[in-house]
Amino acid sequence: MHDIRLIRENPESFDAQLARRGVAPQSAAILALDAQRRAIATRMQESQARRNEASKAIGAAMGKGDRQAAEALKAEIAALKAELPGLEEEERRLTAEQNAALAAHPNLPAAEVPEGEDEDGNVEVSRWGTPRDFAFAAREHADIGPALGLDFETGALISGARFTFLKGQMARLHRALAQFMLDQQTAENGYTECLPPLLVKDEAVFGTGQLPKFAEDLFKTTDGRWLIPTAEVSLTNAVQGQILDHTALPLRMTALTPCFRSEAGSAGRDTRGFIRQHQFEKVELVSICRPEDSEAEHERMTQCAEGVLQALGLPYRKMLLCAGDMGFTARKTYDLEVWLPGQGAYREISSCSNCGDFQARRMNARYRPEGAKGTEFVHTLNGSGLAVGRTLVAVLENYQQEDGSVDVPQALLPYTGGLTRLVPLP
Repeated sequence: MHDIRLIRENPESFDAQLARRGVAPQSAAILALDAQRRAIATRMQESQARRNEASKAIGAAMGKGDRQAAEALKAEIAALKAELPGLEEEERRLTAEQNAALAAHPNLPAAEVPEGEDEDGNVEVSRWGTPRDFAFAAREHADIGPALGLDFETGALISGARFTFLKGQMARLHRALAQFMLDQQTAENGYTECLPPLLVKDEAVFGTGQLPKFAEDLFKTTDGRWLIPTAEVSLTNAVQGQILDHTALPLRMTALTPCFRSEAGSAGRDTRGFIRQHQFEKVELVSICRPEDSEAEHERMTQCAEGVLQALGLPYRKMLLCAGDMGFTARKTYDLEVWLPGQGAYREISSCSNCGDFQARRMNARYRPEGAKGTEFVHTLNGSGLAVGRTLVAVLENYQQEDGSVDVPQALLPYTGGLTRLVPLP
């Protein structure tokens, strides 16, 4: 949610920053609502003040024996009382409209975010690792996986398209990856492990920016709750409506959870294989920090995600997203793209975003700076550390052997119960 005071102070800058996100100018409409709301609020204050003033004047008139003046004052007070409910209702309506307008538009990009309308405008920051030189034609995971326990047919039979059934050694590898990631983020990187709810209320999904604009991307239950699209929703909302002490910051939380997405806007994309699913698991990273610390926290979080890829020996590149390709709530985003030799391309496996105070305003999450009487909004950050299914895909393609088997990365061996290689099932 945007800060109305900043829009009042510099509407031209607000519109210019929205234009970088491909959004038409909005300040005039927002400020018009703001002016109406403030005018109504002023009328309410004036009416309340006059009512109080007239109430005092009645006593003075009665003391002087001026009954006519007293009756006139009583009539004026009655009129003011009759007017106030309508003014209060109008003020509530305009406040709701203004808040909706402030919540409807994406976060403003940081100054260092490159210009661009889509992924073609993203900038490569760095690369790690050297893609393997195969002595045979590398295959895609969708071709390798079925013989190893990646069962697309059974998943589709049970639940429909974009669901997969993992069996035996494949399920074990998936579990090993998830546990390894969780241990890496807790033991090595200092995140606190959490087990949050998977079903959340409207307020939670609004707080992290999925509602109201992206409702079609979510699954909703019959009792009005939402299945989380990522643990970002549950973890970030852990500070909803709170005032935190500065000594509690930064808060660093992680969770391994199922995630559920309708993929409403991705028709025809990655329909083959395990990359884009309605249900998948992810190790999520969330940080809540002071505003002055969020840039450094963003770099740290991204490095924590990179560390998993490095430990698994998976080549990747780090991309700084352009203004037009960032998510709705982000002011700056790094994507990590892992090398998939079967596709001969880098594909996204983690996205780490600094949201500034954008989500905190929606959640009313604040902190009290040291020595201050007032409060400020915290900054929130989120990232994938990593998406488990996509990491499984990367392992299958990068560690594949010519006979259809797949070696298990060294870092996972403590988690696989002696399994060192996935071999085609009979």
